Amino acid sequence: MLYAILKTVHVLAIVLWVGGMYFTHFCLRPALAALEPPARLKLMHDVLGRFFKAVLVSSLLVLGSGLWMLGRVAKQTVQSGGSFQMPLHWTLMLVLGVLMVAIFMHIRFALYKRLSRAVTAGDWAASGAALAQIRSWVAVNLGIGVLIVVVTLLRVGG
Repeated sequence: MLYAILKTVHVLAIVLWVGGMYFTHFCLRPALAALEPPARLKLMHDVLGRFFKAVLVSSLLVLGSGLWMLGRVAKQTVQSGGSFQMPLHWTLMLVLGVLMVAIFMHIRFALYKRLSRAVTAGDWAASGAALAQIRSWVAVNLGIGVLIVVVTLLRVGG
């Protein structure tokens, strides 16, 4: 039962994270193009601030639940006399998931901080540059997130 709960938390946290990136990148951002730069940049700053709080929690839940489930399966396999060999798709999921978290931490604690300073100062050129960097890295993370889902569903390597 605990495994099922952790797997549910894991999947829901991924849905929030990947779905939020898709919504922000492909739905919200284009719709805001009609606004003047100061209004658009302030709004994106506020939206991203809220979203990044949720992603921080989600990313930690994904890592924690994923590692716990992996450890539990490995422990049960060894305790039953078997030899644990992590499937390739689990390895890919783990490596790419850690990469996504690292990219998110860069976005949140470097690029978003830069955006916050620029918005506070009313420096719209610097705000736009910071937001463009965030957008680029979010696109990378969205691509990795979709790749993880595909690798997992196709069970690449086993």
